[in-house]
Order: sequence, then C-alpha cells, then structure tokens
Amino acid sequence: MGKKISTKQAVLFTVINYVGVLIGIVSTILIYPRNKELLGIIRYVEACTQIMFPILVLGSTHALINFYPNLNAKLQQKLFGFSLVSIFKLAVVMLVLLWISTAFSWSEPMDYIWMAFILSIFMAYIELFRRQATNLQKLAVPTLYEKIIPKITLPILFLLVMYKTITINSALWIYVFTFGFIMVLVGYYVYKNYAFRIHRHFDDLFAEVSKKQYYSYSLYSFAGSFGAFFAFRVDSLMIPNFISFEANGTYNIGVTLASALSIPATGVFALYAPIISDFIKNKQWRELNDKYKEISKTLFFIAALLYSCIVVGIEPLFKMMPTYDNLAASIPVILLLGLNVVINMSTGFNTEIISYSKYYRFNLISILSLMVLNVALNLILLTQTDLGILGVAYSSLASLALFNAAKTFYIYKTMHLLPFDWDFLKMIGVFGLTLLVVYSLPFLYVDFVDFSVKVVLVLIINTAVMYFSSWCPPIKYWIKRVIGN
Repeated sequence: MGKKISTKQAVLFTVINYVGVLIGIVSTILIYPRNKELLGIIRYVEACTQIMFPILVLGSTHALINFYPNLNAKLQQKLFGFSLVSIFKLAVVMLVLLWISTAFSWSEPMDYIWMAFILSIFMAYIELFRRQATNLQKLAVPTLYEKIIPKITLPILFLLVMYKTITINSALWIYVFTFGFIMVLVGYYVYKNYAFRIHRHFDDLFAEVSKKQYYSYSLYSFAGSFGAFFAFRVDSLMIPNFISFEANGTYNIGVTLASALSIPATGVFALYAPIISDFIKNKQWRELNDKYKEISKTLFFIAALLYSCIVVGIEPLFKMMPTYDNLAASIPVILLLGLNVVINMSTGFNTEIISYSKYYRFNLISILSLMVLNVALNLILLTQTDLGILGVAYSSLASLALFNAAKTFYIYKTMHLLPFDWDFLKMIGVFGLTLLVVYSLPFLYVDFVDFSVKVVLVLIINTAVMYFSSWCPPIKYWIKRVIGN
C-alpha cells in the first residue's frame, strides 16, 4: 500500500457522490414531501438496520483496514476471507434470536424489523466489499453502485405508491432487495480485481495477528460503531415513538439536505483511511500532522462555502418549489444540522487518526459518552419541551460539537497533532463576516433574484479571498485549474 491516493479515484468518488446527492436533493424537494409517512417508515427501517448492522460486522471491516498493511498477500486474502465467514455466522445467530422473539409476540413493527434484518445482511457485505475496494484503491465503481442505484430506486417507488401502482409494503421490500442487488454487483467487482476465496482454516493468519489482538480491536470498533448509531442515528427511532412517522419524514428531509455538505469528507475519509494507517504504523508524525491541517482547511472551505449558500438561499429556493408548504418545516432543521456538518468536517480525520493508533480505545469512550448525552438530551427535549423535531436538531448540534472538541483535544494531548492554525482562523473570520453581510442584505421579494444574488455574492467573495491568499494551497490550486490559470 503506497502513501498516495489515486487522484482519478478521488475525483470519480466525489463526482459520483455528488450525482447521488443531486438526485437525492431533487427527490427530497419534489417527491418525498408528498408522502412524509412513507419516508418516515423507510428511515425507521434504516434506523433498525443501523442497530443490527454493527453486530453483523462486529468490527471486522475496521480490522481489515487496520491489519491489512502489515500482512503479506496470502494473509491479506485470509483476513478478508475471515471477515466474509464471520458476517455469515453472526447473521445465522441473529436469525435464530429474531425467530425466537417473534414466537412470543408479533406486531406491525416486527415486519419492519425483519426487513431491517435482511437489509443489514446486505449492507454488512457491501461495507466489507467497499473496505476491500478501499485497500485496492478502486472505490469509484462500488460507490457508483451504492450511491446511485438506491437514489434512483427510492423516488420511483414513492411515485408508484403515490399513484397506487404498488402498496407501501411492496415498496419497502423492493427497496430492501435493491441492496441485495448492489451487494452482488459490488462483490463481483471486487472479485474481478481481487480473486478472493472462502478459507476453512486461519491458523497462519492468527499466528501473525494474535486472536486476542484481532478481537480486542474488532470489539472496540464494534462498540464504537454500535454507539455511533445511538449518537448519530437514534433520532429516526425516537421521533416516531414520541411524535409520528410523518414528523420523522419532516426531520429526515432536513437530514438528507444537510448531509449533502458532507460528501467531500466522506470521499476523503474513505480514501485516506489506509494512508493514515500507514503514516501511524511508520510513525511519520510530521507528515500526518501536515496532512491533517491541509485536509481540515480544505474540508472547512468546502463545507463553509456550501453552508453559507444554504443559509442565504434556502428560503427563496424553497419558495420557488411546488412543495414549499411541506418543506418549510424542515428549514430550521437543515440549518442546525448543516452547522453540525461544518463542525465535523472542520476537525478533519480525527476519528481515523484515533482508530488506527494505539489510542483507539478512546473512540469507544467518546462514542459512548456522546451516545448517553444525545439520548438524554433527546429525551429531555422531546418530553419536557414543545420544540419537537427542532429540539432533536438542537440535541444533535450540541452533542456533536462536544464530541469533536473532545477528540481534537485528545489527539493534541496524546499525539501533538492539531488540525488548526492561524490561516484556519482567518478563514473562519472571512466566512463568518461574509455570511453576516450577505444575509443582512434586504430581500427584493423576487425569489429567483434573491436566491441568485445572495448565493453568487457568497461564492465570489469567499472564492476570491482564497485565490488571493495562501491560506489553503489545495483550494487555491483547484481554483486556478477551474479558471484556467
């Protein structure tokens, strides 16, 4: 594994993700608001899946990235094969437990739980194949399957339900088995580039990597992933139980649109994961620190630029849409969760640095602390206030801000790495001032003009400052490329 990522793969990964996001945004604005209950049910099934999924994976995908660089080709194959077998065995155990539980009680939510179980198997194998594709630096094609196919399928299913061509239950099952199709496609692609096979014996693998070391790392990763659900995704379980499926749909419209900001970070974190692991294994702290700062500033610029455009332009943009009445309730959620994304991207790959260092146990501590904080705040705000889904968004913002601050401080104290410098602070000042000035400009009450003028001003001012300064060289380089200099 080299220490350079494929530029072609990075660009393709980002483009594919943005195409998927674009499809998702169009669907979220024009289609999903017409049936918020169906959207709420789908997100509920996905939330149940996010509980089962970490149990099936049990940290094996993180272990694949962590131990892969130190093994020879034969043992790398066995490490991947062991993960394939492990997921299957755990799926059988979970199947038995679910079957026993349904023998004592059955209700409509159990139908959704069975859907979630099958979906979790598909997603576990997709994640494993995707991690191996990351090791091979061939992430673009799996990303194409994973990000585009569901984004096309889901709005089609919504339209079919709206026009009473199929039932809601049929739509849900079709959506679930769409991921089975994706699993086959991604698995076949990885196999073409890496002819893996199922192994029966793994003694030589665990002679090189002790079982205690492997399972210790895997279980800590599992606990972190499991806790991450309650820290980041529990909203979709709590809102239907405390409010309604329709409210869950409204909230998830905000989640979908706000999450569009995080696409660049998703690509960077996925592609840099093996590189970070290599830097840490070889104790190349200076190189890691430089990359940490560079990526953090780059991601902050992208996130802050997009978020500024959302803040100044979302109201007039939505007013131009025929679904405005259904979208309006999601605007405060989008703004709060969008700020969440900016904070998360600004701290760079702090989770990956901790995960692949000897301090990986801290991720578990921080995730579990975040889980307790987020669930507690959600319970308080949902039961003791009238804020509704806005209270859930406030809870998410407060929890994630503390979470990222704690991880950044811990990395600085233990490894003397910091994602911030004076240039970063200057960038924050410029973005904050620009947003304040442009947002304060009076509305002309012509929606298209208000949207266009304010968004263009935000883009021009911030891009010009980056072009004429040396605060973030990667961004300056790409601006020059775009304008032809």
